[in-house]
Amino acid sequence: MEIKKLDDQLATSSQIAAGDLEAVAAAGYRAVLSNRPDGEAEGQPTAAEIAEAAKAAGLAFAHVPVIGSQISEQDIADFRQALDVLPKPVFGFCRTGTRTTMMWALAQAGTRTADDLISTAATAGYDLSGMRTRLEGAS
Repeated sequence: MEIKKLDDQLATSSQIAAGDLEAVAAAGYRAVLSNRPDGEAEGQPTAAEIAEAAKAAGLAFAHVPVIGSQISEQDIADFRQALDVLPKPVFGFCRTGTRTTMMWALAQAGTRTADDLISTAATAGYDLSGMRTRLEGAS
């Protein structure tokens, strides 16, 4: 598991296993935010399994599942809401970390420039340049 920091409140990684939650807690994270729908891939742990392991590790948990090509305004509002209520810092994940990064950028759009969001994501290893128009449209 490679944790990639997006800002002081959120970091992301690819899919985790329940056994990774102790390391997430030891790294100083206080909550887990899952953006991966259950059943997306064979053998993937369910949100309930991750939630149970998060609780055992002393972490809060929220599940805001999204499909990358179908992120709605409601999905963005749900993500913002989760970030507002979860204790910080938050560790987010999906299959590769890209969806969590996309959701973070869309939730920040309008308060930060598209250039800043795209650059920050790139520093973490995620290419959001294809989202420029949507990020600019929220400004």
